[in-house]
Amino acid sequence: MNVTRKQERIIRRALADWQQTGALSPDEEARLAATLKPQLFDWKRLSRYAFWTALACVLIALGSLFADSYLMAVLYSLFSHSGLLRIGVPLLLGALCYLWGFRRQRRESQWHYSTEAILFLGVVFTALMLWQLGERLDDGSGHIAPLFLVGCAIYGVVGWLGRSSLVWLFFLLALGNWFGAETGYMSGWGAYWLGMNFPIRFVLFGGVLLTACLLLGRILRGRNLFTVSKAMGLTYLFIALWIMSIFGNYDADSWYSSTHAELLPWALLFAVAAGVCVYISLKTDDGMLRGFGLTFLALNLYTRFFEYFWDGMHKVVFFLILAVSLAALGKYAEKIWHAGGQENK
Repeated sequence: MNVTRKQERIIRRALADWQQTGALSPDEEARLAATLKPQLFDWKRLSRYAFWTALACVLIALGSLFADSYLMAVLYSLFSHSGLLRIGVPLLLGALCYLWGFRRQRRESQWHYSTEAILFLGVVFTALMLWQLGERLDDGSGHIAPLFLVGCAIYGVVGWLGRSSLVWLFFLLALGNWFGAETGYMSGWGAYWLGMNFPIRFVLFGGVLLTACLLLGRILRGRNLFTVSKAMGLTYLFIALWIMSIFGNYDADSWYSSTHAELLPWALLFAVAAGVCVYISLKTDDGMLRGFGLTFLALNLYTRFFEYFWDGMHKVVFFLILAVSLAALGKYAEKIWHAGGQENK
């Protein structure tokens, strides 16, 4: 069995423990250990990083293209006579990428990361198509939410059928953009919609998304989409809670006149949510929940520290306290790291 060196250490430690407890005989332990074939180089990880870097380079190339006035002038001269052509070309290229990715996935399922990269190119061309479609249909109303909804439909179908967590990620991002744009348009782009500002809306959005992810967990796991759905639900929820702990349910004008006492309930709600997340992670041994809970609990504490003491404390004392607390956190993390290293030996 081909394994990484880390996997080999874990398996050998498990075999040794089973042999010591009598679950395996020494001969059985030796026979099973002999089947392990450690890979000296993690080619799978290299493949993933290489394709991620390639996709990042594609995005940088597109950004450089749009920033180059000469090349943009050339493109406008080529497509200026037909708005439909500006929509049709990226639409055709996106459809070809999706079909190519589906065909490659069906016939050569072992090529995972290259197939994900092909489908992602389809996502890029779809975004370009929606951009040009929006320019053509723009009537000055500012109602752009339907475009995000079209993107949701395309990315959702492709991500679901292709079992692509990367495309599904863009479906969830487009879904969040649609929700924000639609509620913003319905409120006349004011501060409130149904009495809620944007942070509270996204707290509800993240909570609904996370609840749907947990209810549909079995189905999503079957499509390899559960992890990214859960991570995005937690991301929407906790980032919105963090922003809400700073601004509360106030608009830009009334926030300046608000006091720390008025914002304190929102900060406590943020802390309770992070604490509940950590508690559930301890009960279920869920690493993702533990990571989100601890990260945003620490972020809440440091945000409150800046909020309450930045103006009233001398900057020398302020930064000394900050340095000591960060050093203590780093020391604690280092202790856990070395403890894990000793267990792996």
